[in-house]
Amino acid sequence: MNAPKPQPFNVDLPDDLEPVYANVARITHSPSEIILDMGQVMPNRNGMRIKSRVVMTPLNAKLLLRALSENLAKYEANFGEIIIPGRGNDLAQAFFGGTHPPKQG
Repeated sequence: MNAPKPQPFNVDLPDDLEPVYANVARITHSPSEIILDMGQVMPNRNGMRIKSRVVMTPLNAKLLLRALSENLAKYEANFGEIIIPGRGNDLAQAFFGGTHPPKQG
């Protein structure tokens, strides 16, 4: 039996859509949603400025994770491995490793 042919998928990309640069993400969830807050942390500024919020179902978040993994694998195949700076497995330490608490004493 032949599988049905995929139907064309149209994407409406508005002319006035402005890209958002984000160098940090905050991810939270409820029982029914995954919330991605995309933001910017700038040098010499205290805190994160949220620039965009995306809310999706856990299923769609898992599909996004798969799509990101596949695309990053293709990127690394073309341009080389992406090295995450920092120490250990702590992502916050990897990105903000140069920031240390003041020494006591």
